[in-house]
Amino acid sequence: MPKRNISEISHLIDEDLKRFNELFKQSLKSKVALVDLITRYILKQKGKKVRPLLVLLSSKIAGGVSGRSYRGAILVELLHTATLVHDDVVDNAETRRSFPSINAVWKNKIAVLMGDYLLSRGLMQAVDGSDYDFLKVITNTVRRMSEGELLQTSKTRKLDNDEETYFRIISDKTASLLSTCCEVGARAATEDDEKIKAMRDFGENLGIAFQIRDDILDFVGTSSLLGKPLGGDIKEKKLTLPLIYALKNSPADEVKQVIKTMKASEKKIDVNLVIEFVKRNGGIEYADKVAKEYSEKAKQNLSIFENSEYKSALSDLADFVVERTK
Repeated sequence: MPKRNISEISHLIDEDLKRFNELFKQSLKSKVALVDLITRYILKQKGKKVRPLLVLLSSKIAGGVSGRSYRGAILVELLHTATLVHDDVVDNAETRRSFPSINAVWKNKIAVLMGDYLLSRGLMQAVDGSDYDFLKVITNTVRRMSEGELLQTSKTRKLDNDEETYFRIISDKTASLLSTCCEVGARAATEDDEKIKAMRDFGENLGIAFQIRDDILDFVGTSSLLGKPLGGDIKEKKLTLPLIYALKNSPADEVKQVIKTMKASEKKIDVNLVIEFVKRNGGIEYADKVAKEYSEKAKQNLSIFENSEYKSALSDLADFVVERTK
């Protein structure tokens, strides 16, 4: 039976996602006209809503969706949106999901303040609902995401990333939020610590598999599919798993040549040289194997739950993240 993609998995909980969208819209309302204008602009940019999907599916598998599940989904989506707004400022990004970014339209000052507003709305959601356990989880996530980003920045400057550091970065930067989605969803449905831990670990392993696949696509994807140019990480001097492996397992003269081009200014970096080097020295195959190992670990985390359509959907999601082409 062919595995489902995100849209097909989302279809399983269509009604729950519709309810989430209504509540999310309400959560953004403000008495300040400019804030309302910008939140309407954000709502036009329809993402895949992977994080709310994870929260709600985690609630379903752990006992059922409740008011707390929706509040948890709103909290993580507000946090995620806030980090995207701030990331675009940090990266000087001109676009987000084919729309001009908030900093491109309203400048950096307003974009930073808007990101702060979204984060505070999320935290107030949790306070108003007395979801103090969510607050503890989400605060730790914000810390991990910030540390991951700062660690990556310091390693990018020195070009000295190793595999252990790479996993720490992606675990903190990417996997921490997916892990939080699954933990919050489970917490909303059960007090069973074993189930909560299983979902937290599922999200962590899913997030690591997702990020490794993302890093592979920077070498083998196509611009039209990805919506971003091939070799973007190379230009930003990010040492991701395919490149780290190739650098560790190649002749010294080739390594020297690649490091030399990586140290060049962004416009002078020979992206094709680096891509070919990684492909030739087994970086893609190795990273693909590791991504699939984490996908399998994620599926193993689900083994304590009874079989259900929600368990199948989460298992399919673990397969989808390592097989996707964009």
